[in-house]
Amino acid sequence: MKIAITGKGGVGKTTIAAVLSHLYAAQGRNVIAVDADPDANLASAFGLSDEERRLIRPIAEMNDLIEERTGARPGGIGGVFKLNPRVDDIPQSCSFNVGGRGAGGGAVGGAGGIKLLVMGRSKEAASGCYCPEGVFLKRLLKHLVMEKEHVVVLDMEAGIEHLTRGTTEAVDAFVVVVEPGRRSIQTALTVRDMAKGLGVKDVFVVANKVRGPQDVEFVRSSIEDMEFVGAVGFSADIVDADLKGIAPFERAAGVVAEILKIKDAIEQKQKQKSGR
Repeated sequence: MKIAITGKGGVGKTTIAAVLSHLYAAQGRNVIAVDADPDANLASAFGLSDEERRLIRPIAEMNDLIEERTGARPGGIGGVFKLNPRVDDIPQSCSFNVGGRGAGGGAVGGAGGIKLLVMGRSKEAASGCYCPEGVFLKRLLKHLVMEKEHVVVLDMEAGIEHLTRGTTEAVDAFVVVVEPGRRSIQTALTVRDMAKGLGVKDVFVVANKVRGPQDVEFVRSSIEDMEFVGAVGFSADIVDADLKGIAPFERAAGVVAEILKIKDAIEQKQKQKSGR
């Protein structure tokens, strides 16, 4: 499975991405969790300590590596550089091993492990920029979703900056997380249109922080042609885990059970679509 998760800031997509990663690892799957949101918080959602987080360097800031692979120094003006740099070794060499935190995983490359990659953002503001670091990030992301050995969970920003048509064609599930509210729904509809422009046919919706059936019905009735795959209730345990720096997977059993149902629903829909 290759799952891209996006949504308006603050809706809880990072929590869902982290829990999904743990659930797949608990099945003995090797997982690559990719923090592709410039406001990088996925490491915190895994419960990593301040010291551990300081060990993680965003790929976009690895100037020497990017220059070595592309032939151009990030931040330079003009010049010629490779548009298809080598990236196949990056998931192993530049990831942080979350291991089996709450998920029964082991060492890097072992069954049930989780590797965390933090992408970072290219310095150029234009989304169509062909700066060396921008090209390198897009090439890496495409490699991740095309390779066969890992489950890949992408924690995206709403702008889906790093995605390209070639990347999205290989994503199994494009999931937009919303909370009950018109601004969140509007962001979801915008993301849907952007995704369709990249060739994504199916966009799934997860409702988060719901307070009851009325919130679920509001989301269902507002998402137009997107498919609803489940809801996660508002949880004080998630708030408590965040305050204490603990992974939600280890603290919020009720939320984990709800996200497990969402995981199963996505997989079932994918099986149905593959049989069409």
